[in-house]
Amino acid sequence: MHAMCLGFACMPRSGSARMRIAWGCSYTRNGAEFVWCLFRIFDINFIDLALKALTDLTIGRISISINFLLDVNLGLMGKEYPDSPKIHQMELKKRRVTHIVFVTGLCVLFYILGSWQNNTTLTLNSNSNLKKVECENDFPLSAIAKEETLDFEAHHQITLEETTSAIEKFPPCAPNLTEYTPCEDFSRGRKFPREKLAYRERHCPAKHELLLCLIPAPPKYKTPLSWPQSRDFAWYANIPHKELSIEKAVQNWIQVEGERFRFPGGGTMFPLGADAYIDDINALISLADGKIRTAIDTGCGVNVASFGAYLLKRDIITMSFAPRDTHEAQVQFALERGVPAMIGVMATRRLPYPARSFDMAHCSRCLIPWHDYDGLYLIEVDRVLRPGGYWILSGPPIRWKKYHRGWERTQEDLKKEQDSIEELAKRLCWKKVIEKDDLAIWQKPINHVECVESRRIFKTPHICKDHNADAAWYKEMEACITPLPEVSKLDEVAGGKVERWPERAFAIPPRIAVGSIPSLTPKKFEDDKKLWRDRVEYYNKIIPALSHGRYRNIMDMNAYLGGFAAALMKYPAWVMNTVPPNSDHDTLGVIYERGFIGTYHDWCEAFSTYPRTYDLIHANAIFSICQDRCDITYILLEMDRILRPEGAVIIRDTVDVLTKVQTITDRMRWKSKIMDHESGPFNPEKILVAIKTYWTFDASTQ
Repeated sequence: MHAMCLGFACMPRSGSARMRIAWGCSYTRNGAEFVWCLFRIFDINFIDLALKALTDLTIGRISISINFLLDVNLGLMGKEYPDSPKIHQMELKKRRVTHIVFVTGLCVLFYILGSWQNNTTLTLNSNSNLKKVECENDFPLSAIAKEETLDFEAHHQITLEETTSAIEKFPPCAPNLTEYTPCEDFSRGRKFPREKLAYRERHCPAKHELLLCLIPAPPKYKTPLSWPQSRDFAWYANIPHKELSIEKAVQNWIQVEGERFRFPGGGTMFPLGADAYIDDINALISLADGKIRTAIDTGCGVNVASFGAYLLKRDIITMSFAPRDTHEAQVQFALERGVPAMIGVMATRRLPYPARSFDMAHCSRCLIPWHDYDGLYLIEVDRVLRPGGYWILSGPPIRWKKYHRGWERTQEDLKKEQDSIEELAKRLCWKKVIEKDDLAIWQKPINHVECVESRRIFKTPHICKDHNADAAWYKEMEACITPLPEVSKLDEVAGGKVERWPERAFAIPPRIAVGSIPSLTPKKFEDDKKLWRDRVEYYNKIIPALSHGRYRNIMDMNAYLGGFAAALMKYPAWVMNTVPPNSDHDTLGVIYERGFIGTYHDWCEAFSTYPRTYDLIHANAIFSICQDRCDITYILLEMDRILRPEGAVIIRDTVDVLTKVQTITDRMRWKSKIMDHESGPFNPEKILVAIKTYWTFDASTQ
């Protein structure tokens, strides 16, 4: 019945519509569909008439069917009126009979032609169920997907051959913009105050400053190594910065070996490597029992996210963040290694994560002034820590008696700093678990019953009155304790207890179980799990490389409940789940309760990452959400910026939105196709699959 789209779904039903529908009858595959065509022509909608006509057609009594249609009072044949002459009635009836016989004859002719045409079937990558959508629309023919097979394998040695086209392509940006980060631009940041590092926060360009060009890859760019090899090695050509290997040579952060960087896993506080450092933590608090799954690392572990890289061996996923560096590019190195990271800084605004997100927070010589500004930064850590979560501190001022000379600070200064941190932790109602050697560990309480009572003793920080604890998009930090959900017992975990990993990924998240998100029920959660299992199975048919480990860093632009990330758990990949901050339902907290990571983000602005840092981008209805607020051209250009050469894109949306999208992607050096929905061709939602072609800036062609 898919072919009948040409005859029915894309045609109006007024005026000459009946003749057009008659042509559509040529695409029917059997008698039932043919009779349906006839019914559409004459507006017959009665089931008994349909059954009779179908029976007549099936046994070959077409003439009887026609006579039967003539007897139906449809307003197409003349009626007898008391004051009308008989001759006039007969002539009118003859004309109607002639008209109906003529149209029916055309239908029979077109049905025979259509039957002959339908003997040829369309195949796409040996999946006959993946058909093109080619209904009439208001967009140029160039917007319709071309019949070609998309190649998802890496071919970075191939040079892109430009072809002459009537479509104006987006030009490449200047070669000095290969590492351009629109919202963390140094020249723009200098206009903002240096106090509290406000100048290093997100400051996005105005509309007239937006670039209408494609960020080029550096010369000799290569497809990154596959995980787990990428954890220890990266191509020098992709991030041509040797500064870290020179400045941190003694600390063993990074080494250059021929065409590759090597990451030994060392660091200032990791003299024996990150793995041994994590073993020391594990000796103090268990990292292996599944209770700790999500972690936040302020400052990228000070050594290109090696802390987060080696925690992955223990099934702990870490959100590492650090500010945009003038030369060190730690976030860029982390993502090149296949380790989660974002550009970010502790400054004046809240971190873009919901309350109660992380099971563990870590700072290893991150140089954040925890005791300054009335404890503002440690209070923010308290907001994003789950009840019962841990804060781990190593580096200054911990173990100051041993290291004060190396840190070039006085003992008095370091002791004062540690005393201030200890006092602040007490006021936050944290309990110090242990301090041993280079490590100090505190634990957040599981609820605020005793903390509320302690405000009689500790006047500051007070409990916040604003109950929107999850609000974090461009929201200023507050020097007050974010309140935990109320409990009825002293030993009850505020907000609900999460399961251990990996059961946590598929258990009902506490936010849904207690009904804190309107209209989200356990049944809807279960339905969403099944939905995304089916969708990822379908994606594997479209993009076989997905199940082969081709894509490590994956961006989900509209993650909802994290179902896409959950369905990808069996693959060597991680997902950056983003949730729009202006969404009707704030579900990012649910994603963290499932044991995944993500961030709030408005896609009308650039994402806080370097160019070429994601292998695959998944966009579910994001253009329908954003098209009334901003130009989708800039969203697509941002997707191109953060997507690696030969990376893949999956966009789900209505067909009218996707055709608009494809008219833009055709100008971006992408190859794309529009596929049917996994449920079949009659679903109005379609899927656009695209590949970003490999190219680098070539001055000779500009």
